[in-house]
Amino acid sequence: MQSNLENLKIEIQNALKNTSCLQDVIDLKGKYLSKKGPINELTQHLKNLPVEDKKEFGKLLNGLKTEVNSLFDEKINYYNTLALNQKLAAESIDVTLPATKISVGAPSILEHLIEEVEEVFMSMGYDVVDGPEIEEDKYNFELLNIPKGHPARDAQDTFYIEDEKILLRSQTSPVQIRTMLASTNKEPIRMICPGKTYRRDADDATHSHQFMQIEGLLVDKNISLSDLKGTFDVIAKKLFGENTKTRFRPSYYQFTEPSVETDISCFSCQGKGCSLCKNTGWITVSGAGMVHPNVLKNCGYDPKEYSGFAFGFGAERLAMLKYGISDCRVFYQTDLREVKTFDRREEAK
Repeated sequence: MQSNLENLKIEIQNALKNTSCLQDVIDLKGKYLSKKGPINELTQHLKNLPVEDKKEFGKLLNGLKTEVNSLFDEKINYYNTLALNQKLAAESIDVTLPATKISVGAPSILEHLIEEVEEVFMSMGYDVVDGPEIEEDKYNFELLNIPKGHPARDAQDTFYIEDEKILLRSQTSPVQIRTMLASTNKEPIRMICPGKTYRRDADDATHSHQFMQIEGLLVDKNISLSDLKGTFDVIAKKLFGENTKTRFRPSYYQFTEPSVETDISCFSCQGKGCSLCKNTGWITVSGAGMVHPNVLKNCGYDPKEYSGFAFGFGAERLAMLKYGISDCRVFYQTDLREVKTFDRREEAK
């Protein structure tokens, strides 16, 4: 019996030497170690042996099983390692080749512009203030001297949420009202409030139902239009160049008196006239004016003692002018082919 086990071991060793691939080894393992294989037949034969021979033969048979399994495992590992090495050799990477450029996100051009405006005003002592986008009618209209029945309150223009009392703010001016009301000692105020605003406009190249405003307010004693003009000059030169000229034109807003339209000289044609400025040499960029006495009263400021000015920019309009963008919808798109044109990092290279 022992000689049979030894011959079977030699037979398996020789068969493994003659294999050429992993499948050959798997087939041999099935042949010798399956239920119908010779090793299992010897196991079945074990029960027919005399009791005194079972112990010795069983020990030898278990040793053969262990050794044969080890031989098959070793050969399987050999072919697996060989296949892996061949695959790695075929898929080798040349680390000297240039890396693949992966497109990544970048700060929005609107965010950059707003931060630029904030830096200018903070350098002049202004605070950057925020407020709720879901607003009450009294802050959005009433305290701003916009009475019932005014066209600005029309449901065709405003997103009302609840009985014309709660709405999506149509301007960032409510933040100015809240700031003045929160001033218990009625001290001077210098603030800007960039943020989202909402109006029922049809989306097109120059309009959006949701847009960014940058409004500002200064309230103090002895404030005049000349202070507003000087402030406007600073921001215009910062955004559009030191040679930029500014002018005021009379206008009308419910919450300022007097009210003005603020223009800058055309930076494209230097005032000579072109398609950008519609051959006028000037571009309108914002509305502004002296805070209406009624607004000051509504917020607890004595208009005989205090005065102030307010202004408002459209961030999209400023960005479109500054960077030559013709369609405001690109600010809110995620198509990298569109927005990469305005990537500030590319401009910095």
